[in-house]
Amino acid sequence: MDLSDRIDVLDQIYKIYDLFTDSLELACQKYCSTCCTRNVTMTTLEGYKIADHLIENGKSELFKKIKNESYKKRFQPIITTNKIADLCIQGKEIPAEEIDSSWGKCPLLMNDECPIYTARPFSCRCMVSKMKCVDKAEMDEFVLTVNNVFLQYIEHIDQQDFSGNFTDILLFMESEDNRKSYAMKNLTNPGEGLIKNLPMTLLLVPPEHKIKIKPIINSLQPMFKQ
Repeated sequence: MDLSDRIDVLDQIYKIYDLFTDSLELACQKYCSTCCTRNVTMTTLEGYKIADHLIENGKSELFKKIKNESYKKRFQPIITTNKIADLCIQGKEIPAEEIDSSWGKCPLLMNDECPIYTARPFSCRCMVSKMKCVDKAEMDEFVLTVNNVFLQYIEHIDQQDFSGNFTDILLFMESEDNRKSYAMKNLTNPGEGLIKNLPMTLLLVPPEHKIKIKPIINSLQPMFKQ
């Protein structure tokens, strides 16, 4: 798929996930920003889409806001979701990663509101809770399974490229040359902090969720037969 096709598929994936969360009883609402930390991760495809959104909507100054806070500690993944699935297949241990919400808020957050809400990455979209996060976030086990499956599909459509922290991806995509290289499928040296994506080989679905999740997988699968 070319870039425009992959963005179309990404948008469809978001819509399918929105339909799923619309069926849930959630405490999430506007100005609830407890989960909006600087630890969000995403793919280069999502980063390209967000960078394009910032530029097209006259919000390029937000790149400076991100850069000004880039010295702060944040979660930088060393392994992707599809790599975790591969390790599970092989029966190998999954490496531990350090992550802490106390490292601070998302660098884009303004008065507890997201300035890129319509273009936000999946890792933001999937932070849903049955209870107000100021008390204690609570996510159903099935929702966690669904989230992992969507993360796998999103990584799969960007399998030739990379994932990383929100800050690292967006600062990389601020560069017009980097965006052009990405669009031309010509990224060879993405810079420090980004890790290689992988194709999807096995879905991370526990036996007890296989029947329940089947309609969701059936709605996603047609997009990957093009």
